[in-house]
Amino acid sequence: MFLSRIVLRDLDSIDSPASMASSKKVVTRDEWERKLRDVKIRKEDMNRLVMNFLVTEGFVDAADKFRIESGTQPDIDLATITDRMEVKRAVQSGNVQEAIEKINDLNPTILDTNPQLYFHLQQQKLIELIRAGKINEALEFAQEELAPRGEENQAFLEEIEKTVALLVFEDIKNCPYGELLDVSQRLRTASEVNAAILTSQSHEKDPKLPSLLKMLIWTQNQLDEKAAYPRINNFSTAALEDPAI
Repeated sequence: MFLSRIVLRDLDSIDSPASMASSKKVVTRDEWERKLRDVKIRKEDMNRLVMNFLVTEGFVDAADKFRIESGTQPDIDLATITDRMEVKRAVQSGNVQEAIEKINDLNPTILDTNPQLYFHLQQQKLIELIRAGKINEALEFAQEELAPRGEENQAFLEEIEKTVALLVFEDIKNCPYGELLDVSQRLRTASEVNAAILTSQSHEKDPKLPSLLKMLIWTQNQLDEKAAYPRINNFSTAALEDPAI
């Protein structure tokens, strides 16, 4: 947020686009760094931002070490991170039934109150049966577990039809829905599960840091239209690069 305030303040001080048609305001490195130094950031706020990222992404060991070193307390029990990551890993490895059981152990209301998540887990279970070549078991599972849900929800029905279509093609490369067997499908389902567990724990489902980086990119793009200034292009180092004049 502090970078946004800096940029917006600079935008207000720059002439309108009509008067800037032939030139841009040039902000030197010294001037830019002075503006950055004028913005006071509390260390506690930065520490909370780091802890938010570690907790949301599931880095339990790093979060515990950071808690000890910085004195920053997480807003959830770190032990629940381990449980959440076990569920996520189960989905990512294709052990959907294990994931469902672990979710119910964590909080049985998660699946009871989230029919879309439960459907996607059941769909993923069907995909895993197809992947394993268990055709008869897959057909039986689709008929008994998924078909009734499709009758109640048109969107679910379309997803069922796409998944069952995998059985029609001998060469999955020719199936228009072959991407359902990609690892990316497991990752999407695992991400949905992760978000649901976090929400049930009254925690943000997405870390704040990526959103702040997106905001930085947006503000830099806005300022690019009006000024030449020291820009951050490498976000891994956050190094300022002198403006091209």
